[in-house]
Amino acid sequence: MAESATHQILANWNRLRRLPGGKWLFHRFLGRAVPYTGSISPEVVELEPGRVRVAMRDRPRLRNHLRSLHAVALTNLGELATGLAVTSSLPSDARGIPTGFSIEFVKKARGRIEARCAAEVESSPEERDVDVEADLEDESGDTVARFTARWRIGPRRPA
Repeated sequence: MAESATHQILANWNRLRRLPGGKWLFHRFLGRAVPYTGSISPEVVELEPGRVRVAMRDRPRLRNHLRSLHAVALTNLGELATGLAVTSSLPSDARGIPTGFSIEFVKKARGRIEARCAAEVESSPEERDVDVEADLEDESGDTVARFTARWRIGPRRPA
């Protein structure tokens, strides 16, 4: 069976992260693989099956009129965190797709923001929905937002 795009992302992370300039190259690869997510220039800090830490820097183009990070930029980071955590934990014959999300904004987000997510997805041939949470924290460790995504998990469909 062909390797899924997410398993390719995980394989590339494992191959590149230890090489000089490898993380930079990986982040370029991720931005091309998922162009909209690339708009926030995310940095993968940690990635292993079912567990991820991703961050984004505070930049003027990501700010709102309140001079804090825009809600959609934070949502994008939360979706990336849950997506990498979920799909990296799936067996090669399964797939996941987000079907909904919610986000609670706790305080204004400024500075570098890191999203942390751990997802345990049971291996099963049955289609099902799984809610996965990511906490978004600022540099002082304060939670700025809580993101929840509903992922539809099921068997991979033939190409």
